[in-house]
Amino acid sequence: MELKSLMIIAIGAIFINNFVFARFLGICPYIGVSKQLDSAIGMGAAVTFVLTLASTVTYLIYQYLLAPVPANVFYKIFSLEQPPDLTFLKTIAFILVIAGFVQFVEMVIQKMSPTLYKALGIYLPLITTNCAILGAALLNIDLSYNFLQSIVHGLAAGIGFTIALVLMAGIREKLELAEVPRALQGIPITFIMAGLMAIAFLGFSGLKLGF
Repeated sequence: MELKSLMIIAIGAIFINNFVFARFLGICPYIGVSKQLDSAIGMGAAVTFVLTLASTVTYLIYQYLLAPVPANVFYKIFSLEQPPDLTFLKTIAFILVIAGFVQFVEMVIQKMSPTLYKALGIYLPLITTNCAILGAALLNIDLSYNFLQSIVHGLAAGIGFTIALVLMAGIREKLELAEVPRALQGIPITFIMAGLMAIAFLGFSGLKLGF
């Protein structure tokens, strides 16, 4: 039963509730870094890595530091009469965690692939404010996912984000060779293609998982 629920979460996050096409999160890097296939793959891998680790750590922080449950660390250490409710700090705490992971990823990419680091440009540090990552962390809490489900949801959301980036990058590289009307060249045709891709992914909305 647990495996089935994990499969449903994964397929849902990749296709049915894709963060770009269904939830409209992470649109900034989706448009900005999808000009070339190489940079799209690099950004997708970086976002997937941060999404997975952020989903893992933010779950632990929420459950053991912020949530008013008996497992709350402050409740045990200070022998309080009742667990403190610090859930109002979750957004700030999650952003700090995400920022830390992004700094780590930025240093690794700069060291291992300077070319990719230069290609990603300003969009790499902007992963910190990528609403897809914060959105995934908050959705894990709102949907009451357990630890394993949160990890799978974060990983699948990253895979879905990468698929969206790679598809758009492939289309935009083809558009460079196409005869696009002058008024639609550049960003206009990109937004039109993004809308058409979102409509195409709506086809997964009626998908019923029978396994």
